[in-house]
Amino acid sequence: MNNIKLLAIMKQFSNLFLVSLLSGATTLGAYKLLFDNDGYFSNDKKTLTTLASDTYTKRVGLSSELLDFTEAADKTIHTVVHVKNVSYQKVNDPILEFFYGYRGGGQPQEQVGTGSGVIISEDGYIVTNNHVVKDASEIEITLNNKKSYKAKLIGTDSKMDIALLKIDADEKLPYSSFGNSDDVKVGEWVLAVGNPYNLNSTVTAGIISAKARNLGTDGIQSFIQTDAAVNPGNSGGALVNTRGDLIGINTMITSMTGSYVGYSFAVPSNIARKIIEDIMEYGNVQRGILGVEGGELNAKASKELGIKQTEGFYINNVRKNTGADKSGLKKGDIIVKIDNQNITSFADLTGYINTKRPNDKVAVTIIREGNSQTIPVTLSKNELFNTEFKGIELENISAADKKKFRVDYGVKIKSINNENLSQYSEELNGNIILSIDNVKIKDIETASKLLNNKDERQSVRIEMINKNGEIIRIII
Repeated sequence: MNNIKLLAIMKQFSNLFLVSLLSGATTLGAYKLLFDNDGYFSNDKKTLTTLASDTYTKRVGLSSELLDFTEAADKTIHTVVHVKNVSYQKVNDPILEFFYGYRGGGQPQEQVGTGSGVIISEDGYIVTNNHVVKDASEIEITLNNKKSYKAKLIGTDSKMDIALLKIDADEKLPYSSFGNSDDVKVGEWVLAVGNPYNLNSTVTAGIISAKARNLGTDGIQSFIQTDAAVNPGNSGGALVNTRGDLIGINTMITSMTGSYVGYSFAVPSNIARKIIEDIMEYGNVQRGILGVEGGELNAKASKELGIKQTEGFYINNVRKNTGADKSGLKKGDIIVKIDNQNITSFADLTGYINTKRPNDKVAVTIIREGNSQTIPVTLSKNELFNTEFKGIELENISAADKKKFRVDYGVKIKSINNENLSQYSEELNGNIILSIDNVKIKDIETASKLLNNKDERQSVRIEMINKNGEIIRIII
């Protein structure tokens, strides 16, 4: 009886072993059908797809590590500050005040604005946007550790929307180090750090969406565009790469609602750094210019000009006595590179030149009559040609202006960039300024020396000739 049971068990075990053996053979057969001896996915000996190599696997792992933003965020939030701007303004009739200098008895009203800033030195220098501290009577800085200090305005550049502040802290401060904004690449991960809606130390992530973005503003024309969320209050805050290097100062958004909709823009760090160094060393911004006028090429422009080149900056005019003029650049030349920076648009050109000073030498590569050549150019001083004060851009008058207005001196109002004066831009643009605070303005150099010694908050009395040839006097 026991032998019969033993035989039955052995029989069941044999059947089970046979099923397992057949299953294993089926699996091995399927493997041999799918893969050949070299480890490739095969079908009738035709290779379709290769397996991932070790090198590729390692690259995937490296990318995953770069997506850890904790170190860059921790490094940056301690260097980004909250900026509070307190100003006092009287409510008066703007027309009477603008044209006649009349100031009524309006009561001063306190106005408070907030934004962000970035500490750039251990002794308390802070960079922010000019519009964050514009017209401020008092500026208060609050650090990430909740300590607050009164700040002093060291200098501003309204054209590029950058301002430099200073606080006297009782300790050495953490600070952000400038990165090279020319080296950032489209698609690179970045963090925006600031205080949107007074939510202190907010960090958002995104990528570089575009470089040298021209938004058609009268000032900076070479923004870094990102899709990192930026909202009111982020202005003046830090845009950093994954190493925590400062590559931009968050400045503006494009939105129909006033809130973030996917586009934000930053002043490149190379431009911001140059402005700050100028303010600290010279007391004002030193602008170098190439001395050319023209426009960027595209298919339509190239067709109209009858040329094959579709990228670059086409020179339509060279200003006399500028570096471009002295070096031999001429109308019809196409600028394709300056130093190691490729020039494919007007924004590329202005963005790079804005990082330079008068007397800096640059190597300009041009296409002339189909041939490429590189010409060294010494940049000229911008204030010899135009200057700006209170958002009014001035330029030297031409021979035609002198003949038209029957004057032999003065400067011309080129454009109005001041929001408070924008409603008067049509009647002011093109007027000839004869004197400022009773000082005869012979040319731009005279105007620059006079205006550089004045505070933006000071009133100035201007005498000018309007387009009808009438002499008018205003106080701004």
